[in-house]
Order: sequence, then structure tokens, then C-alpha cells
Amino acid sequence: MLNKILIEDFKRYNLSKVSFGTLWFTFVAHPIPGLKFLTIFRLTQHYRRKNRLLFFIFFLWLRKLKVKYGFDISHRTSIGKGLYIGHFGNVVIHGDAIIGDYCNISQGITIGVNNYGNKKGVPTIGNKVFIGPNVGIFGNIKIGNNVVIGANSVVTEDVEEFNTVLAPKPSIINKDLSSFYIQNLNE
Repeated sequence: MLNKILIEDFKRYNLSKVSFGTLWFTFVAHPIPGLKFLTIFRLTQHYRRKNRLLFFIFFLWLRKLKVKYGFDISHRTSIGKGLYIGHFGNVVIHGDAIIGDYCNISQGITIGVNNYGNKKGVPTIGNKVFIGPNVGIFGNIKIGNNVVIGANSVVTEDVEEFNTVLAPKPSIINKDLSSFYIQNLNE
């Protein structure tokens, strides 16, 4: 099972097989942050209940990679095969979130908890979902299959499958507020 999941993850990065040469390339010669993190993530999950010593070793390695690449993804998170992490940095995914197969996640995303109201809980994300840069998905909601969530969107409601979510158009006001933000000028 682990081997099949890793092969699907590697295919998303245009690597057709998991071999010593591929691992050397991925981890040492030309590290691919998303794939490197995913490989250790999968190994941590695999050994969680099978071998406590290997679990602990991979768990410590995963913690180090979290800091190095800015991926705050718990080893408890349920992530389907073929995940693609496009860029490293500022990726936060709650440990109880569920993400389906063949999803893409971009930089700056948060998949998090809502602690009150009728949407209390964490999201469930379907298969083949693209999550654009700086997206926030919060609460006990369901994102259907084949959904695109555009950059800077905040999603707090269910999204049916085969839909696209776009952020609202920015507002422009006719007032110069730059002096409140640009300070300590030597003029």
C-alpha cells in the first residue's frame, strides 16, 4: 500500500518510479521540498502503528522538515494519494482534516478548524481539488470533487463538486493612506 501511494505522489512530480536514483535526486542532488516532505510524511504515517522506533525517527525528521519548508501538516492528517505541493512556505493543515486523492495545494494556504457554531470542526476535501495561493478553508464543511479554489479565497461553506470559488474583487478607495504605513523616511 505504501509503495502504491508513494508512486502516485512521485508521478505528480513527473517521476515515474521510486528507485535509489530517484530518491537520491529528490533528497540530495536537487531536493524537491514538497515531494521530500510528502515521502517522510507517508513513512511516518506508515510506521505509526507498525514500528515505534521507525515511527519516532521519521516523526523527528518530519518535524525538522516542517520548520525547514514551512509545512505545518500533522502526521495525523488524512491525505489521499497523489498530493502535489506546488511551492513551499506557509502551508497549515489541521491534523483532523481529510484531503482526497490527486489534490494540489499552493503556498500560503490554511485548512483549519472552526471552534463555534453549526460549522464547528474541520474541512473534508474531495478528490482532484486545486487550492490556490493564500486560501483559507475553515470549519466542518465539505469541498466536492473537481473543485478549483482561486487565490485569496476564504471558504466557510460547502462547495458542490465541479465548481470554482473566486475571491471577491478588491475595493479601491480614493484616499492616500500611504503615510500611515510608510514610516521612518529620511526626508
